Amino acid sequence: MKKKIASVTLPVAMSVLLAACGGGNAGNTNNAENAGNAGAANAAETASAAGNAAKTEAGGEKIALKYWYAFGGKIEEAKKELVKRFNESQDRIEIVAEHQGGYEDLHAKVQAAFAAGNAPAITDLEIASTGVFARSGMIQELTELAERDKDKLKLDDFNPGLMGNAYVDEKLYGLPFMRSTPILYKNVTMLKEAGLDPAGPKTWDELEQYSRTLKEKGKVGMTMPADIWYYEGLVAQSGGTMLSEDGKSAAFNSPEGVAPVEFWKKLASEGLIKIPVGDEAGATADKDWSNQLAAFKFGSTAGVSGSLEIAKGNNFEMETSFMPANKSYGVPTGGCQLVITSKLDDAQKEAAWEFVQFMTTAESTIYQHKHVGYLPTRLSALETDELKEHFKQFPQYKVAVDQLEHARPRPMETAYPEVASILKTAIEEAILDSKVTPQDALNEAAEKANKLLSK
Repeated sequence: MKKKIASVTLPVAMSVLLAACGGGNAGNTNNAENAGNAGAANAAETASAAGNAAKTEAGGEKIALKYWYAFGGKIEEAKKELVKRFNESQDRIEIVAEHQGGYEDLHAKVQAAFAAGNAPAITDLEIASTGVFARSGMIQELTELAERDKDKLKLDDFNPGLMGNAYVDEKLYGLPFMRSTPILYKNVTMLKEAGLDPAGPKTWDELEQYSRTLKEKGKVGMTMPADIWYYEGLVAQSGGTMLSEDGKSAAFNSPEGVAPVEFWKKLASEGLIKIPVGDEAGATADKDWSNQLAAFKFGSTAGVSGSLEIAKGNNFEMETSFMPANKSYGVPTGGCQLVITSKLDDAQKEAAWEFVQFMTTAESTIYQHKHVGYLPTRLSALETDELKEHFKQFPQYKVAVDQLEHARPRPMETAYPEVASILKTAIEEAILDSKVTPQDALNEAAEKANKLLSK
């Protein structure tokens, strides 16, 4: 499945996008991925010391390559375990894995290292950034390698719902690695105590009804940041798009784009949901859900494992479900793919390609899915007895897989990060200021966005 997509730059506004594509709800939405980001502060220096080659016990040289990755906690555990497995699987290549913070930190460091001639051979790359890295010449096109090794790679085995951001101008630049969608996390214990059916809410109307009942019990339905990733999902559910088909103008000020903001404002104004703002908005949402002040939260599938642990520790039952539908279901994808930087010699490129293939096998995606919650990227993984049994025991993990049927790629236009920042500010203003209507706020945001998109 090939998608022609446009590039995206990495200004400060990129943080609005990058925070929206991982696990949990911190900052904007990434608490699960941001947890454990401390440490490895001097990774670049460590990499330089490691050099480009390591001696084997037999005295020959093996290729040593840097792999830079994002996020700590269980996500880091999974990545380091997979690297360990690769290094132990053969004696020709040594991968030196180095933590580089969140996506925004990682991407900035990769750009700087590339300019200095010291870029990692392989790196995580958040899907919305594929275009700018590809078109700026920083990452290797993988089309020929994928075709050459098609029998081993089995590109068609990757879930089609995750391939939309892997291509730039119909050329392959990355393989899906730790990929995600937002899902609804539910405190089933709270719902049962309030006399509500734990199978819901399945629609916006049901979410409102559930929240009214919960308010009577002194709770709120949901605490959530006005996150662009979630907003993209609600726009899709309403039948709309974020941008015009050619990407040259805003489409979010259409009735379909205004509807989610009107819905959020109505529920917030009546105390049915809480929408905090600022850098701690996502963390506040996580805390309210963890402390059983709110029955629901939106969060990445990457947070399933951690959320199950929280629910167990706080003695409540947790389930997950699709994001509630409006006219239909709809959800954006997120997370990262693995890419290879472009200034490698042939031996390094082949070694990096071997590593990327190993990290994205069915066996690897099964492991990281079970350890963290990220989506199984391969269709064959879903047919294994191991995952079938896992889903039977823990159906919370399977929801995001099923929801992929309703997934769509994220916008990739160069100006979209800045547009997203403008839009987020407009949404928050519309929700918090009773004098500002959602339509007026989004019209103003669209006017600013169009100036950026038309350049």
